[in-house]
Amino acid sequence: MSRFFAGGDSSSESSSSDEEELYSDPEAQKEDEESEEDSEEEEEDEESTSDEEGGKGGVSKFLRDQESSEESEDEDKVTVVKSAKDKRLEELEGVVKLIDNARRINDWSTISTEFDKLNRQVVKMAAQEKVPKIYVKTIAELEDFMNDTIATQKVSTKKLNATNARGLNAMKQKIKRNNRDYTTEIEKYRADKEDYMMSEEEEEVQPVEKVKKPKVVYTEGVEGADDGGGWGIVGTDGKAVPYTPEKILSNLRSIVESRGKKNTDRAEQIRIMEKLLEVAVTPYQNIRVLLTLISTRFDLTTSSSTNYMSQEQWKSAEHEFGTLLGILEANRNLVVVENAEEWEDVEKPPQPAAGELLKIPGSIVSIAERLDDELTRSLQHVDPHTAEYIERLSDEQALYNNILRALLYVENLQTIEKLETPQDAANRIVMRRLEHVYFKPSQVVSILEETAWKAVPAELDSKITPRSGPQDIATLVQVLSTYLFKNSIDIIRARAYLCQVYYFALHDQYYRARDMLLMSHLQETITNFNISTQILFNRTLVQVGLCAFRASLVYEAQNTLQEICGSGRQKELLAQGVQLQRYSQVTPEQEKLERQRQLPFHMHINLDLLECVYLTCSMLLEVPLLAQTGSSPDIKKRVISKTYRRLLEFHERQIFTGPPENTRDHVMQASRALAAGEWKKAADLICSIKVWELMANSDQIKKMLSEQIQEEGLRTYLFTYAPFYDTLSVNTLAGMFDLTERKVAAVVSKMISHEELAAALDQVNSAIIFRKGVELSRLQNLALTLSDKASGLIESNERVLEQRTQGTANAFERQGGQGGRGGRGGRGGRGGQRGDRGGSRTRGGQQFGGGALGGAIKV
Repeated sequence: MSRFFAGGDSSSESSSSDEEELYSDPEAQKEDEESEEDSEEEEEDEESTSDEEGGKGGVSKFLRDQESSEESEDEDKVTVVKSAKDKRLEELEGVVKLIDNARRINDWSTISTEFDKLNRQVVKMAAQEKVPKIYVKTIAELEDFMNDTIATQKVSTKKLNATNARGLNAMKQKIKRNNRDYTTEIEKYRADKEDYMMSEEEEEVQPVEKVKKPKVVYTEGVEGADDGGGWGIVGTDGKAVPYTPEKILSNLRSIVESRGKKNTDRAEQIRIMEKLLEVAVTPYQNIRVLLTLISTRFDLTTSSSTNYMSQEQWKSAEHEFGTLLGILEANRNLVVVENAEEWEDVEKPPQPAAGELLKIPGSIVSIAERLDDELTRSLQHVDPHTAEYIERLSDEQALYNNILRALLYVENLQTIEKLETPQDAANRIVMRRLEHVYFKPSQVVSILEETAWKAVPAELDSKITPRSGPQDIATLVQVLSTYLFKNSIDIIRARAYLCQVYYFALHDQYYRARDMLLMSHLQETITNFNISTQILFNRTLVQVGLCAFRASLVYEAQNTLQEICGSGRQKELLAQGVQLQRYSQVTPEQEKLERQRQLPFHMHINLDLLECVYLTCSMLLEVPLLAQTGSSPDIKKRVISKTYRRLLEFHERQIFTGPPENTRDHVMQASRALAAGEWKKAADLICSIKVWELMANSDQIKKMLSEQIQEEGLRTYLFTYAPFYDTLSVNTLAGMFDLTERKVAAVVSKMISHEELAAALDQVNSAIIFRKGVELSRLQNLALTLSDKASGLIESNERVLEQRTQGTANAFERQGGQGGRGGRGGRGGRGGQRGDRGGSRTRGGQQFGGGALGGAIKV
């Protein structure tokens, strides 16, 4: 039989042997799988020999005539069979060579890739052999080279590109974590490099085994399991994993290293750390476990679909934060600061000397801020009209207690000069405390403060707000705000200022709140701040307007609320809802950010009450103005509230008007009644609005509104019917509007002094005498309008001229009392007069008199 068919028979035999293996005994397959790792070397040897045979029996059999010379040369060569150990060593040396080449060109991306490959090969070799010394040499030199590169980059102006920078950062962590397992060998190599590499003895180095993630399984019948209903934490060998105080730091390191990785079971990590917390013995171990546990609970929020922390997890984190503060308060030698270095040795905990402080990396202020943010986010997603919202809101007391204790802890750190605690930490925690106080009534804040101080240990006290200090809440708000004024800048200072103004306006201190808001000049620079601060400014502005309304200052209230309520975007400006326009081009990301800025329901300002106050104030100002202007087309352009005018015009266009159903209907019908002189009907309609019951002194507010409607009704009546009277008795007006004669005389005198009414008050006969013929004609009105516009044009020209001649104010001043045109023949005298007039007006440079038109206007 020819060789070709012999080859075919061999393939058929191999196929038949494969079929036999397919139907072979499963036990034999199991034995093969178990011995697979032991037979790796033999397989590689067989592959090498089969390759040689294939090389001889494949090509040479069919091309014998053409390559006879090559066959003779192959027969002369001696076949060298290398062991698996030698092959692995050659591969290792090849990777080391690639790393050396990458070091020469400073290619950290290649170094990082080859370093991972190098470690994978060493793991295979270390399982059965000793760790090669060339590997120890490579990792030691890599560490030195990395340190030199980092030091060079700090002082060099030429930086690495983005790829190499990422590779360098990755290698920094890898080398730090990898070389920890070979510390002894690296020290031997650095002590004497030549002797170490020339020595024939290679000590075996056992790398530290990484802690594998245990699994929670049912452990019925397994020895060492907990007596917790058959459930316990067991390892891969089926035995219960023992958690001892000695292994706490190593377990925490494995958990921290797995943070941020995919497929990480955070709930299982939390269960492990709760178990570690139970076996922790020293305060240092408790603090380390609590810091990691709280951070892991916060990580659950990022992976959950609800995007906020569950109540159970939040309460656990809050309780653990309180426990952490208690341990820190009891152990003053242990401090948690942000600039501390991580303890590297997981085998033995640090042992500080007597009187020495042990710094632990962490941030107490950040934990308090995150707890506050998570509670706010949770309240945003809970229906405010359910009992769940009230239950969730009750957790604010526990949070405020921890914020106060965190403030006391930060104050204590500031007293230690060695720590150099930054002032920003104290500012942030004081700001959080102020934000929980400023929008609440003083009675509620008193209870909050009293309960919080009871939860604080008696030996602790605050320097900012002492325990024995005044219990007045206004003083508390002022002290916290003043502290932030002195020690903070920019956003925190502005927010503290606005919080204090808001508190004063909420407690009916209008003039104090108004003066502070005007002196701050925040209305000029508020657009430069972030959106949350702008929202706080809008809330403060609205609260000042409501305070002015409660103080019977109608004009001030309407003027303050005009900017917010006149825009029609109250919900959006106050962060109390999202108004989606029909043709708005808001992206989903922007809408998501807008919803995240929304305030919880208990911080809302009632929008119905706000609209009612704004429309009522606009009515009291607009109705007399409409009566005063009458049908004059020129004066009609003066509008106080466009929103109110638009609603009033829409209401007047309606054919049929039914009984009022909402706030707007009440105000519009009251406006029509007031314009017709029916002040009683207008007062009844306004006072029947149910939203007034939401204010503290509703009866007093209704009484104030009735008095305001009476006065504005009187003014409207006089504006409307003054042309039809020669004289009018004050007693008659007092009876019509249910006012005293003294009040009527005061209102009329004010109108006369403001030139709103062409009349005189006869105090002897108690009557009003109207002057006839003082009404201007249409031509006169147009002439006055032209003169006003001309004077405005002159003023604007003078302002432009002054701006352009800044620094040369005297450039146009005529010398010697004579004008520049005085030397020209017969016009000299005229020029001199102009010079004298110009010389006497030295301020502001050359002044523009307006010519003949200006002289006519001045006359």
